[in-house]
Amino acid sequence: MAYFPASLENLIDRFASLPGIGRKSAQRLAFHILSLSDDEAESFAESIRKAKKEVKRCKICRNYTDQDVCQICSSDRRDRSKICVVSDPKDVLSLERAREYNGLYHVLHGVISPMNHIGPDDIGVKELLIRAAENDVQEIIMATNPDTEGEATAMYISRLLKPFDIKVTRLAYGIPVGSNLEFADDATLTRALEGRTEI
Repeated sequence: MAYFPASLENLIDRFASLPGIGRKSAQRLAFHILSLSDDEAESFAESIRKAKKEVKRCKICRNYTDQDVCQICSSDRRDRSKICVVSDPKDVLSLERAREYNGLYHVLHGVISPMNHIGPDDIGVKELLIRAAENDVQEIIMATNPDTEGEATAMYISRLLKPFDIKVTRLAYGIPVGSNLEFADDATLTRALEGRTEI
């Protein structure tokens, strides 16, 4: 039995299809949209249409931009000898927030996941190899997530890059700042010990 009109149920379903949004959150979002004025609702819908129309992938790094080449790739202040490989555009934001990395990026838009029928041809591996071959790249930093798919993707790409004579590194993983050793799992402790540095 439907409790809401079909158009409202459809709106709830649309919100629920978004990553990280459950049914109750979808309902809250849908009700919030209904509480907006007509102008606010139209402005919200227009911002979605505009983003879909104007945002595209950078021709070099595949990050989201509204230009042919993104601000990072076009900047003359970036270290062009380093490329940090990430699986998702939001990872670029995370790394930029730290203000420690000054190189370029390469966004895969996914990771290799046979269970989900995602192979190397479905993500930006080929484009990365072209960049590695054509430019004076000295280091490629693999910054995919430390889960099964992220690790498999990093290992696969590092094997493909062997003939290029480029240093391939992996982000260090370990104990988060402010946490306690007693709460760390075995894999995290192992990574922390392997990635230890001199002080």
